[in-house]
Amino acid sequence: MDAYITAISYYLPEKELTNELISADFPEWGVEKISQKTGIYTRHIANKDEFASDLGVKAALRLFDEHNIDRSTIDFILYCTQSPDYFLPTTACIIQNKLQLPTGIGALDFNLGCSGFVYGIGLAKGLIATGSAKNVLLITAETYSKFIHPKDKSNLTIFGDAAAATLITKEPGMFKIGNFVYGTDGSGSENLIVRNGGIKNRDLNGEDESGEEGFKRNDNNLYMNGPAIFQFTTQAVPELISKTLAANNIAREDIDMFIFHQANKYMLDFIRKKIGIAESKCFYFLEDCGNTVSSTIPIALNGALAESKVNSNSKILLAGFGVGYSWAGCVLN
Repeated sequence: MDAYITAISYYLPEKELTNELISADFPEWGVEKISQKTGIYTRHIANKDEFASDLGVKAALRLFDEHNIDRSTIDFILYCTQSPDYFLPTTACIIQNKLQLPTGIGALDFNLGCSGFVYGIGLAKGLIATGSAKNVLLITAETYSKFIHPKDKSNLTIFGDAAAATLITKEPGMFKIGNFVYGTDGSGSENLIVRNGGIKNRDLNGEDESGEEGFKRNDNNLYMNGPAIFQFTTQAVPELISKTLAANNIAREDIDMFIFHQANKYMLDFIRKKIGIAESKCFYFLEDCGNTVSSTIPIALNGALAESKVNSNSKILLAGFGVGYSWAGCVLN
């Protein structure tokens, strides 16, 4: 049974962290250096009392309003986040109540980062294919800023907070969802991690560690081994693209637009050139929001639609990759 992406909306917090503000705290990193290195000029940051679920609710309300969606037709919520409100209960249940959706629906959380949107539309397609749902509300929401140490200038320049809401339906919509390719390599899990706070290391007793360039890590906060992540990405993504094209029986030149997880512009340019994709066929949307983890792809897809870079007749390849290690690809057409 076919499934379709019918509508997308997103929400960015009001508070902004600009390159100027970062450079003021870290003078050795000038404004131009940050923008050239990342392709990012500003990020949106959740307030202290604003959480991923709040962003997700606002994105969903915007979806209902912008696309005139009757919320009573939603029969399943999928909520992708790595910053849930609690260990339990499931945040998707809380969101169901806040959105005043029917009680006769399914709702679950799944913990994935940069590949989360592609996994999410795969899960939604499966629910529709089995007859378990007809209209799935997929919410991706993240507040990585709450994990980042104030001295960690590298991660501060990259990540922003955001949420996106996507409606996946049984009835024909904007984009028909094609076939999927998935990948997992848990041997890289240590390279992008918040070590403390979960059940295994519940006590927050981390201490700052320093390296040659000052602050290195604190296990209470987000740690990213940039070189290892870059190496993984440049090895895994070209193969992911090849396998996704094959799974959908489509040639690379027939793809109208490639929308990758918006990690940073340097990485995206490197991957694009390695694969041999024309710059005009890669859409970037991170200058004013940064790397928003699981929301980068739906935000970029929304931006591509708004700028008329794609339309409902376009063939689009989506590729998510990162923390886990986890990766996934699919084609929309």
